[in-house]
Amino acid sequence: MNESWFAVTPIDGETFAISEPLHWEEPHSYLLCGESRALLIDTGLGVADMGAVVRSLTSLPELAAVTHAHWDHIGGLGCFEHTAVHHAEASWLSGHFPLPPQAVRANLTARPCTFPHGFCPDDYRVYEGGVDHLLKDGDVIDLGNRQVRVIHTPGHSPGHCCFYEEARGLLFAGDLLYAGCLDAFYPTTDPAAFARSVRKVRQLPVQRILPGHHRLELPPDFAARVDDAWQGLADRDLLRQGSGIFDFDGFQIHI
Repeated sequence: MNESWFAVTPIDGETFAISEPLHWEEPHSYLLCGESRALLIDTGLGVADMGAVVRSLTSLPELAAVTHAHWDHIGGLGCFEHTAVHHAEASWLSGHFPLPPQAVRANLTARPCTFPHGFCPDDYRVYEGGVDHLLKDGDVIDLGNRQVRVIHTPGHSPGHCCFYEEARGLLFAGDLLYAGCLDAFYPTTDPAAFARSVRKVRQLPVQRILPGHHRLELPPDFAARVDDAWQGLADRDLLRQGSGIFDFDGFQIHI
């Protein structure tokens, strides 16, 4: 039952956060509406019908583009005809996902959760339907009098991307920036690349940072704070997996 699982929060008159606050991951997807089409950034867990929520908010044709191909961002891709991911992770959505199904289901159910009626975690499957569009750094997605730029920000995953709307000062940050534990400790992550990506987006004139998880909106200086943290770890020669979990004001970094 979508109404009880999703929470929709207007960011402005043409932009909506679609959140799943009942799950421990607290993921956020974002719907951006232009004059001719809509862009959905990330598609959530896939335990309820993301497509129905999107179509209750807009009748525009939509493109579903994911910040990265992790299970908690790709779950609803099958609800959409037009889909996109960075080319570095296209194979993950075509039968080569880097985690086995049992590991994904263990993550999904890692903490108690009352899932939507009719959903059975034992039947949960990672999306494997492929995409019809491959993203690269610098691509501009034109929604009709509204343009969104793709920024390749690897580190959390090889093809991780942020989406930047310069005209409104909006940065859709995925898992690069959020108020929680920023993960760069598992095999497909790269701590040094993560640090470089945060430095890259720090240079952008941003008014609002909209993350992939947890607290819905971050202050504009959050990227600078995270960048300073990463640079401090680099100065201590700690950008190596296995270095540990480091606590900062409002976030952690796990290497």
